[in-house]
Amino acid sequence: MFRFENPEYLNFLWLIPVIIALLFWLNKRRKKLLSDFADSYLHKIIISDHSNLKTKIKSSVLLTALALLILAAANPQVGTKLQEVKQTGIDVFICLDVSLSMSAEDIKPNRLEKAKYQVSNLIQKLKGDRIGLIIFAGRAYIQFPLTTDYSAANLFLNAVDFTSVPQPGTAIASAINMANESFDTASTQKVIVIITDGEDHEGDIESAVDNAVDKGVKIYTIGLGTPDGVPIPLYDESGNLHGFKTDKDGNTVLTKLNEQILKEIAAKGDGAYYHGNNYENYLDKIYSELSQLEKAEFGAKKVTDYESRYYYLLIPALVLLIIELFISERKSRFFMRLNRKLGLEE
Repeated sequence: MFRFENPEYLNFLWLIPVIIALLFWLNKRRKKLLSDFADSYLHKIIISDHSNLKTKIKSSVLLTALALLILAAANPQVGTKLQEVKQTGIDVFICLDVSLSMSAEDIKPNRLEKAKYQVSNLIQKLKGDRIGLIIFAGRAYIQFPLTTDYSAANLFLNAVDFTSVPQPGTAIASAINMANESFDTASTQKVIVIITDGEDHEGDIESAVDNAVDKGVKIYTIGLGTPDGVPIPLYDESGNLHGFKTDKDGNTVLTKLNEQILKEIAAKGDGAYYHGNNYENYLDKIYSELSQLEKAEFGAKKVTDYESRYYYLLIPALVLLIIELFISERKSRFFMRLNRKLGLEE
């Protein structure tokens, strides 16, 4: 197998045709300026020792060396052998509330953005553990299933906003059931982390928690918001605040953190409840606790062992650069005889 370790450097190869075009333009401009300065029959007198052919050879050598250096920087690699690596870890499903009440700004910049930031930090720290994301409001949806592809997980996380689930509400039971059903049969430690304000819960939460516990799933909860309640801001498409959510009677709606239901879920789920704030990252605390759990094997994957071959390109590039130093732009007898044989202009 063959690959470039740093393929982004290959974009610099576009410099080669740009430099060629620039050299061609400069050569034409030099000839025009020379023609404006003196008649053509005087050119051989003014620049009698200059060799056009050697100048082109020097340019070609430099461009070839540059191309080789760019390819060497991209580091071509050859796969030498396949190794089977066992995958061990725990399985974690994050259930993230994306209902409109999560736009409240009692936690900065708002509840949802703070939660996304903490989930993103958790993803960056994972090493071998599988993580999945379920988003919920009035219904629950899988944003991405259990995976160890952390880059893809971050991309899908970044796409989450308040429009990701069109149905209003906070269906915690639906999110727990979906996570519970989405775990595979691997004998790993399974964990559900619910991040929500706990408000306007729908469905039979107690039954959903019992089903998860029966399968050995731990449930942790993180409550975002204040029990006293804050208004829900409404922004226009330009991001300007134009008011707050009101009920049918025109009264401002306050969103309050329901700690009681979240504490009950965590207690029955053999986990813990944390009250989120602006300063602490409780996902980190939960993951630190989970890291102490025994990790089980959930699969294996074949990994190709690659060896770098950049020196096959770097050495010729350095040799060409050294050769270029010894090529002058003055005429020489050898090139003059070669030109006469080839019928080229010196």
